[in-house]
Amino acid sequence: QVQLVESGGGLVQAGGSLRLACAASISIFRIYTMGWYRQAPGKERELVARITSVGSTNYADSVKGRFTISRDNAGSTVDLQMNSLKPEDTAIYYCNANLLSNNYWGQGTQVTVSS
Repeated sequence: QVQLVESGGGLVQAGGSLRLACAASISIFRIYTMGWYRQAPGKERELVARITSVGSTNYADSVKGRFTISRDNAGSTVDLQMNSLKPEDTAIYYCNANLLSNNYWGQGTQVTVSS
C-alpha cells in the first residue's frame, strides 16, 4: 500500500522560508516522478514543482527562482525548499507520486504566508 506523508507546513511571514518534506512508502521509489502541488481556497490544484526519476525538474512560473525540489532515493523522500515566500503562496501543499497510470497523493500540509 502506497503512503505519502507530508510535513513541514506552517505559518510564516512574507519573505520567510519553509521546507516541506514528503516521506514515501513506495516500492521502487526511485522510478517514480515525484511532485508537489498546491490548492488555494476556491482555486484548482496546480503543479508547483516536479522531479523525474533521473532528476530533471520543472517548476511553475510563479515559483521559479524561489522554490527548489529535491529527492533522496535512498531515503524515499522528496523535499520542497521554499524561499522568499509570498502571501499568494498560501495553500494546502500535496505530495504526489506518479508512474504511468499510477498516481498517488498525500493528505496535504497547510502553508500560510502572512503579509
